[in-house]
Amino acid sequence: MWQPYQPLLLRIIHGLTAVFTILALLTAYWTYDVYDGRWGQIPLPKFEDIEGIHGTFGLWTLLIFPLLVFYAFHRGQKRLIQTNSWEKITKINQKGWWYHLHRLVNTIILFSLTFAVFTGKMMDEKWLPNGELNHGWYYGHLIAWLMLILSLAFHLLMSAKVGGLPFLLSIINWSYKSQDSPSKWKSQIKAYWSNFRLSLFKDWWISSSWIKYLELIIWISLGAAWIISLIKEIE
Repeated sequence: MWQPYQPLLLRIIHGLTAVFTILALLTAYWTYDVYDGRWGQIPLPKFEDIEGIHGTFGLWTLLIFPLLVFYAFHRGQKRLIQTNSWEKITKINQKGWWYHLHRLVNTIILFSLTFAVFTGKMMDEKWLPNGELNHGWYYGHLIAWLMLILSLAFHLLMSAKVGGLPFLLSIINWSYKSQDSPSKWKSQIKAYWSNFRLSLFKDWWISSSWIKYLELIIWISLGAAWIISLIKEIE
């Protein structure tokens, strides 16, 4: 069966982000079930250390996620929302409508994950064990959990609709072309940095595309999450 080709680096970054995110989502519900449960519960074991495990998966997600953001907005920008996407999405009967919707969903899941890791960093690990359940950042984190569940579900559905089973299988297929070989990554990274110029950032900033503001919002949010978290640790 023919499969579309996905760059190896994308598959690795996408795969790690997906695994850590799903584990964080599952342990997030378990944490809610142990310490909260105001909106329903299921009979899970009362494992109080689950909050720390959830935090670990959240941290791993936060560490790998910036690589996915950089890849998505640069090498994979065609998979995200385009400048004409809003116009195309409003024309439901137009050819290629599903592709534009898929790009929108891909973009939404990046923001959902950003919101999740940001609100998670804003929380204090002592809140839930102490029964402090009415903090705004905790409610925000619960909302982020729901948003991420929904956007992940739509991401999978749109991927299946647009590319079908071959596309889904291509994400987990570990064969790769010679130019994607890990043995070439070192030389490719050196070549990238040797060609890097501040003018590239300037060109990106003065570009007319409003997509750059979406990327900027994510980078500011991730940076703020780390800075505010460090400040809280110092205090």
